Amino acid sequence: MQIPVFTVDAFTNQPFSGNPAAVCLLENDLDEALHQKIATEMNLSETAFIRKLSPGDDFTKSSCFGLRWFTPASEVPLCGHATLAAAAVLFHIKKNTNSVLTFVTLSGELKARQVEDHIVLDLPLYLTYPQAAIGDMIVQDLRYSPDTKKLLVRLSDAYERSVLEELQVSAQRFLSAEKTGKVKGLILTLKGNSSGEHKGHDFYSRYFAPWYGILEDPVTGSAHAVLSSYWSEQLGKKEMLAFQCSRRGGELKISLRNDGRVDIAGQIAIVLKGNLIF
Repeated sequence: MQIPVFTVDAFTNQPFSGNPAAVCLLENDLDEALHQKIATEMNLSETAFIRKLSPGDDFTKSSCFGLRWFTPASEVPLCGHATLAAAAVLFHIKKNTNSVLTFVTLSGELKARQVEDHIVLDLPLYLTYPQAAIGDMIVQDLRYSPDTKKLLVRLSDAYERSVLEELQVSAQRFLSAEKTGKVKGLILTLKGNSSGEHKGHDFYSRYFAPWYGILEDPVTGSAHAVLSSYWSEQLGKKEMLAFQCSRRGGELKISLRNDGRVDIAGQIAIVLKGNLIF
């Protein structure tokens, strides 16, 4: 069997930055266990599997597809950057002729459309609720998103972006501290600077998910579905520009919609085309 596979760097227009995702195009149904085996083999934070919903579907002409995401360890309910990568493969490689693509996923229907040199994702917007915590750093706010099981930790505005970038984390400490299953992802975030070298970004973040087998995810669309609601409330803005401060780094354009969802836009760079053979 051969399955076309692509590697796409998401939320960047530069190869080898942003967040890499593998994208597999499934012409036929794939044995359930093979999804995880392939994702483990690809060893990226997520591998996306695009499948046809009916035998007559076509990757070039159809507008609706099934989409699943797997880390090297497990399936996940939502992955923004791999959805961006999946849309990029259909739009740019398969030359899909539709203006809007719909993906049927574990998080409902997600849509993707091209706007100039960006691909815009229509994602759910997740609310957060206040929490309490004790830690070494000065924490300005702590919120929890029960829909996504993500914990959002806002560091003090007194910190510079460099503090977030240089912060060292331990996967084992996270796993030891949280064994209840309530938390599946940790977001660290910081208010943006209005001046200085990095001015222009409304907020910064880093994202950790060792509970899914990923210590740090470079640029995370699903985390920004949580961050968008929080920072919109804090800043009184519906249009924002965000930067995720991982080593690879990536930029996201955010627009809150009036229907309770959020548009998250990013650029892509396709860096690999090939076939899985087994």
